[in-house]
Amino acid sequence: MYVDADARLSAALTAASSDRIVFDLTGIEGQYERLLSELPDVDVRFAMKACPVDEVLTCLADRGAGFDAASPTEIEQALRTGVPVARIHYGNTVKSDANIAEAHRLGVRTFATDSVQDVAAIAAHAPGSRVFCRLATSGDGALWGLSRKFGCSRDDAVRVLDAARAAGLTPAGLSVHVGSQQMTCEAWRQAFDLLADTLVALHEQGIAVDHINLGGGLPALGYLDRHGTRLDPPLDKMFAVIRDGMEQLRAVNGAPLDFVMEPGRHLVADHGAIRAHVYRLTSRQKSDGERVHWLYLSSGKFNGLYEMDQLSYRLVFPRHVDGPQVSAVVAGPTCDSDDAYGSGHHPVPVPEAVTSGDPVWILAAGAYATSYMTQGFNGFPPLPYTCVRDTSSLAGTDTTLAGTETTRGN
Repeated sequence: MYVDADARLSAALTAASSDRIVFDLTGIEGQYERLLSELPDVDVRFAMKACPVDEVLTCLADRGAGFDAASPTEIEQALRTGVPVARIHYGNTVKSDANIAEAHRLGVRTFATDSVQDVAAIAAHAPGSRVFCRLATSGDGALWGLSRKFGCSRDDAVRVLDAARAAGLTPAGLSVHVGSQQMTCEAWRQAFDLLADTLVALHEQGIAVDHINLGGGLPALGYLDRHGTRLDPPLDKMFAVIRDGMEQLRAVNGAPLDFVMEPGRHLVADHGAIRAHVYRLTSRQKSDGERVHWLYLSSGKFNGLYEMDQLSYRLVFPRHVDGPQVSAVVAGPTCDSDDAYGSGHHPVPVPEAVTSGDPVWILAAGAYATSYMTQGFNGFPPLPYTCVRDTSSLAGTDTTLAGTETTRGN
């Protein structure tokens, strides 16, 4: 029954008597170390939006991670972990004048950009800062392409960094984002080719950057697609493509070149789970005569499962190991029709015997759970969270330590 949840999460979920999110700090730390072993030359800046939980941020900072912050509030939260401000960059290309000035006051000196207008604002409110320009990518192959709102063309990137140089800023780097939960190696190859072409174009204008930010996009491994099939991204091959691409860019650059990445879900998704409960399993006949089962849960789109439009989450019913099942549409508790798996989702196998109040574990829910929760839509409060850690190395026994329950307020 517990085959899909590791021992720490299983123990914490079993012990939980009420709804909450559980984060496995030891698992997150291990995932961070595995990433460093695959890409040892990369400076990791955790994308805070994926999991803005103080304990998670602190455990990553203690391991040496920096942070990709998207607002002054995130910068302040990152600083509370004790991370040096030099290891925080402002990774959002959308910034008001007040945002820029406040970030500069807090000590941040590296900013993402993608337009000459933003460059002018940075020069005015954060003079002397370093900027890196985000290139637009297609987003093909990702569950969330992120291709429309951010980034510019190669030629525009040259103009942007030239404008930065003229304004007294340091044109420090380039960045890309291949799309969130990227499933293909080809997207990475195309990104490296675009970066190489842009480096050449910059050299022709006498601009030499010192780093490349490879953005996010590294996938989690615990999701199901909308048909209920486990997503299986070729992660090992992706790492090989990234290592080759880094060497390609170093050769093109002809000078030392540092690399940054902004992983988010890759570090936390598979090491968080939600303990929810069943509201009701119902059966309703549609107008065409078809009878459909619906499984209503206490957690849905607005309180923990925001990404249910693109994903199916793995469900565990710890009180129902065997017995007959029915296929049901999964939905959350609110009075909103979007709070459910959509028409493109296949029904989910559910134990026929589930009743109101039965616990259900929602796995691979560690990313974008706390950050996307509403502050009480329809009167449903945000879920509290608990953090657990393996203490065996300290106590000499195979135990876990549960953190204090915390209501979302970060």
